Amino acid sequence: MIRFVFGFIFALACTTVLLATTPASAQSGAACHGGLNFPRFLEQLKQDAIKARVSQQAIADAAPGLVYDQGIVNRDRGQRVFGQIFTQFAARMAADYRMQQGKAKIAAYAQAFARAEKEYGVPPAVIAAFWGLESDFGANMGNLPTLRSLVSLAYDCRRAQMFHDETIAALKIIDRGDLSPDEMIGSWAGELGQTQFLPTHYFNYAVDYDGDGHRNLLRSGPDVIGSTANYIATGLKWRRGEPWLQEVRVSANVPSSLPWDQADLTIKHPRSQWAQWGVTYADGRPLPSDAMPASLLLPMGRTGPAFLAYANFAAYTEWNNSLIYATTAGYLATRIAGAAPMRKPATQVAQLPFNEIREMQQILTRQGFNVGKIDGVLGQASRTGVKAMQVKYGLPADSWPTAELLARMRGGGTAAR
Repeated sequence: MIRFVFGFIFALACTTVLLATTPASAQSGAACHGGLNFPRFLEQLKQDAIKARVSQQAIADAAPGLVYDQGIVNRDRGQRVFGQIFTQFAARMAADYRMQQGKAKIAAYAQAFARAEKEYGVPPAVIAAFWGLESDFGANMGNLPTLRSLVSLAYDCRRAQMFHDETIAALKIIDRGDLSPDEMIGSWAGELGQTQFLPTHYFNYAVDYDGDGHRNLLRSGPDVIGSTANYIATGLKWRRGEPWLQEVRVSANVPSSLPWDQADLTIKHPRSQWAQWGVTYADGRPLPSDAMPASLLLPMGRTGPAFLAYANFAAYTEWNNSLIYATTAGYLATRIAGAAPMRKPATQVAQLPFNEIREMQQILTRQGFNVGKIDGVLGQASRTGVKAMQVKYGLPADSWPTAELLARMRGGGTAAR
């Protein structure tokens, strides 16, 4: 999930060791913390934790893990967002074995899944898909000390406040008795458990579904199921009884009548309107001619896969704002629920290489578009700029960058009249 501590009772000897192992950048003081060096920063976090009603005992228990790790900070600064083409990413992450494992988990934990659907309205397939993608059902939860990751990222200036708050939440989890500091092992970014909850999500949404008095998202399957359902329903505003994603087909004779610029997650039309524009189910059956609103999602443009994204798809983009990840998670859930495999594009969809997407982002920036980081990765902000340029040059506005569009943008192009 896109989704750290605290405070601390350090004896003089502990502080001496910490100073000896803390990088010079941390010893000299971070500008975003008023120039405090790391030990003084920890003391301030200790006071913040106490103000947040964390007990002195929890802070003392956590203290040995509160050390600075420059390697964690380096990983955070160097992380890459999803750059693969959607069909490649989905083929790997929504593979048949993961679908089959999801179905097996639903059968093995039938009672917990049934209870979660009754209480929260979240279908088992939706929970199982996130479970599989985030950790392969608990097989890959990470192997780094959570407290070390959190305190390092809280001291770093890139997302200091976020990780400060996440760390206070981690201390509260310890204080509540759900996990001990030594049990807090997870990803480098401080996420915990089999569906990779940030500590704030863990503290706010974890539930005890196995009745042992603890909320353990590392080892209890029922707790994982109930907690994930609670977060999706309560935190991400899941709408009971409604779909999330359906593969569709845009008929071959449609391009002249379907306005491609309407294929956008920010635009919704009734299914009856999409049906009038020639959109059908993937197997060719007509869409219901009803008023249910949906967006047409084209993750690889008009010649690639097509989906209707419903209101519940917003839960996926909230869980992870990468469109490729969100679409893959939604698609995997449909497969676990019984949908057929995704249709292969009739022709290979060309993707611009990294350097050309980066060049396109640079041109968009000069044109006044805010594409965020110029990184050669096609994020939502870049797609918005691409769509605007396609409209400008009279090209099908499906938000997918092409060599033709880049050529027009390089030369200033001739806009359509």
